[in-house]
Amino acid sequence: MKKLMALILALALTLCFAGCGAEDSASDLEYITNNGKIVVGITDFAPMDYQDENGEWIGFDADMAKLFAEYLGVEVEFIVIDWDNKIFELENKSIDVVWNGMTLTDKVKDAMGCADAYCKNAQVVVVKADIADQYQDESSLADLAFAVEAGSAGMETVAGLGLNYTEVAYQSDALMEVAAGTSDACVIDLLMAGAMIGEGTAYPDLTYTVSLTSEEYVVGFRKGSDLVEKFNAFWAELCANGTVLEVAKTYGVQESVIIK
Repeated sequence: MKKLMALILALALTLCFAGCGAEDSASDLEYITNNGKIVVGITDFAPMDYQDENGEWIGFDADMAKLFAEYLGVEVEFIVIDWDNKIFELENKSIDVVWNGMTLTDKVKDAMGCADAYCKNAQVVVVKADIADQYQDESSLADLAFAVEAGSAGMETVAGLGLNYTEVAYQSDALMEVAAGTSDACVIDLLMAGAMIGEGTAYPDLTYTVSLTSEEYVVGFRKGSDLVEKFNAFWAELCANGTVLEVAKTYGVQESVIIK
C-alpha cells in the first residue's frame, strides 16, 4: 500500500512539474490567449490613462490598449500599479504590459521587451504662473524644492541635476503639491502638462517653463515577449488607417508627438 501511495504521489508531482513547465514555456501571446485577457499596468495619468465619471479607464493609452486587446482577440483589464514597482509587477505576471506614457530609459530597456517608440515627450518644470519669469533655464532652478513621481523619468532627471526633491506617488500628486504651495515646482511629462495646466484646465495658475530632456514613450512587455512584434504590427496598421490620430485628437494629443 505504501509503495502504491508513493507511486501515485510521484506521478502527481511529475504531472504538476510538467504542467508548470508547459505554462512557463508558453509564449506571452499563448499566455494571455489562455487567460482570455491582457492585463495593463497603469497609473492615473491624464491624458494617457484616467477615469471618467463612471469609473471607466479612458485616455489615449487606455483607448489604444482596448483596441490592441481587440486586435489580439482578448479582453483588457487595467490595474493601477506603484510606478516604482512596474518591473517587478511585469516579471511577476501581475500585469502583462506597462502602457502608461512610459519613458524609454536604459533601465526600462534592460528590464523589458520594448516595442517601437510611439510618442515623443519631454520632462518639463512646472511652477506657479506668477513666478514663471524667474525660472527660464536650468541655472535658475537650484534653490527650488521639487515634487516628483517616485521611479519616474522626472525623478531621474531631477536627481541627475542634483536638485532638491520629494517623492510622491503620482505625477498628479506632484501637480497638487505645487498648487498647494508645499513644493516650489515639479517635473512632469510634457504631454501631461499640456493637458492638465494652464487656462481652461484644473490648474489654471500653473505653467511649465524649462524642458529638461527630450524623450520617447514606449510600451513595455516581458523580456523576450512575442507581444512586442504583435504591438509593432498593430501600431503600424492603425497609424496607416488613421485610427491613432483619431484617438489622439479625442484627448488633445498633438499629431506632432505621434511616432508613425
